[in-house]
Amino acid sequence: MSLAELNAMSVGNMGENLGIEFTELGDGFICGKMPVDHRTKQPMGLLHGGASAALAETLGSVGSAAMVDLAHQAVVGVEINANHLRKVTGGFVHGKASLLLKSRKLHVWDIRITDDEGELVCVSRLSVMVLEKTKS
Repeated sequence: MSLAELNAMSVGNMGENLGIEFTELGDGFICGKMPVDHRTKQPMGLLHGGASAALAETLGSVGSAAMVDLAHQAVVGVEINANHLRKVTGGFVHGKASLLLKSRKLHVWDIRITDDEGELVCVSRLSVMVLEKTKS
């Protein structure tokens, strides 16, 4: 899949609502960025932890989708955790999801989210199940 195809997948869903944009795709990794603005801040003016988790899950899930045959398989996140390490009040956050495990039925991703200065903001781990689509 190309970056244009990946970004087109975000139209009309949470990725678009949060302003997530995929920026790089390679063998075993995917990168993206998200603005820190009125859509992604909590009431105290800081990046919302849920927005960081949404970025992390979006990167890992779309990374898995890019590795399977979507005509015959589906991917679903089954577990995510996130440790929020540093506050962010503006600019962008940048995420890189790196594949830790790829088996027939499970992908595990390590996601590192940084601010515009490259400081670590959040670390996350995502498990994605690969399901066979049933024939109708």
